[in-house]
Amino acid sequence: MEFVDDFRRTRDHSLVENPFDLSNEKFDSLLASTTEYLCDEIGIETPGWIWNVPSCKEPWFVSGYENLKAISIAESPVFFRRRKIFVLENFLSRA
Repeated sequence: MEFVDDFRRTRDHSLVENPFDLSNEKFDSLLASTTEYLCDEIGIETPGWIWNVPSCKEPWFVSGYENLKAISIAESPVFFRRRKIFVLENFLSRA
């Protein structure tokens, strides 16, 4: 979440220009979806490497709680859903 805070605070496109070490299917997809979401939120161009990150092979419900699956399907932003990642609407919200 420090990445999210830093990116929102600085709006520094260089933070997302180059991909991180992509080596984990789920977390790579989560990182790409998060980056895409934040770029849209701030109104800057999404970096090209995002489109090379594939979707998860199986749907991933990040919360891990069975009773939150239905609401995650309904609330998950398109940037996450398209990669078969399901989060609550407030996933990137910070207190």
